[in-house]
Amino acid sequence: MDVSEKTAVPLQAGEIRRIAGLSLVGASVEWFDFFLFGTAAALVFPRLFFPAGNEFIALLSSFAVLGVGFVARPIGGIVWGHFGDRAGRKRAFVAALLTMAAASVLIGLIPTYHQIGVAAPILLTVLRFVQGLAVGGQWGGAALLATECAPSSKRGYYGSFTQIGVPVGVLLGVVAFFLVGTGMDPALFDRYGWRVPFLASAVLVAVALYAKKSLDDTPAFQRLQQVGGSGRKKSPVLEVLRRHWRPVLLAGGAFIVVNATFYIYLTYMLSYGVSTVGLSRGEMLLALAVAAVVQIPSLAGFAALSDRVGRRPVYLAGAVGTALWAFPLFWLADSGSTVAMIVALTVGQCIISMMYGPLAAFFSELFSAEVRYSGASLGYQLGALIGGAISPLVCVALQRAFGSTLAISGYIAVLSAIAIACIMLLKETRSAKLG
Repeated sequence: MDVSEKTAVPLQAGEIRRIAGLSLVGASVEWFDFFLFGTAAALVFPRLFFPAGNEFIALLSSFAVLGVGFVARPIGGIVWGHFGDRAGRKRAFVAALLTMAAASVLIGLIPTYHQIGVAAPILLTVLRFVQGLAVGGQWGGAALLATECAPSSKRGYYGSFTQIGVPVGVLLGVVAFFLVGTGMDPALFDRYGWRVPFLASAVLVAVALYAKKSLDDTPAFQRLQQVGGSGRKKSPVLEVLRRHWRPVLLAGGAFIVVNATFYIYLTYMLSYGVSTVGLSRGEMLLALAVAAVVQIPSLAGFAALSDRVGRRPVYLAGAVGTALWAFPLFWLADSGSTVAMIVALTVGQCIISMMYGPLAAFFSELFSAEVRYSGASLGYQLGALIGGAISPLVCVALQRAFGSTLAISGYIAVLSAIAIACIMLLKETRSAKLG
């Protein structure tokens, strides 16, 4: 009997659910921190961390700092990908959680531009970069913990627990800002209210310590250790770039539209709804919260569907749907109705779920065990860099240049076409083995 046979002990259903649940909790709190910054970038940071006098430049600068986190994400994917393929999925996951906790708490302590001048946006940028490093490593760890422990027939479903952490994190961030801001004097909110959710990020430390104490590493990584795969001399990242660059690039291309459109819905639409459409901050936060709540079962449902029909058909349907919805999205939003805005964002997020739900399983299945953390992370974070980093900036620039949202809808449609082309070039992975 070879080593892989001796170590391939199936996990019990209860243990798989516990691992997936912890993956969800860790991802939720980590994404809460990362998206909290996006909400603050739209509503708070322009007037607190940049010079007064030009609201457009302040908003553009705030979104630029938001984008720095995306620049850092591929770097985080490289660092934690190497660590996760060498030292283990669990260790990398825990380290990423602790890094995010430190960065987010420190953001809540930064003095404003009025207090320390140009040092304020510089510190904000540095800590946003650190947040990006943490997210760049966290996703791969959470995704592999869930998918490598799951039975092959439910890999998409259990992998979606990591993806569900995104709308849960958004919901937590929106609720936190709403509760802190509601009933609070605007001057007090600007002085310290917005800081409270960032300081609450210290809860990630408890999540990380629990994960470190209670989790074993995945069966796939344990088998890799048994056969000496984790002790190879070659860097997993360099191995991915040398031998697996094609699936990395195609995965990144497929993910661009998901990340770009998500941040258009989450960050740009928040600013657009308040400053252009005329909805209140509370109405826009309500719309984002409803969309996040509906997206949670959508992610699990479409991921489970991918276990039956394959990853590619479900993903392709989401890419086509996103292109088509790009135009009704703004027709509804521009009506000035809160209900219409809720419908616009909720339907949009549900369509994105067709792509994002199966994503953890899909990207994990593209790579072999010895380079899986590096490969899946690089593909994911490459798409995030090209998509999410610039999408709010692009939308602001297009709106200003053309005076309408039609160009933004066209931008979303082009990104969807890129995703369709990339998915057509990727193989179906539903039957892949993760051992």
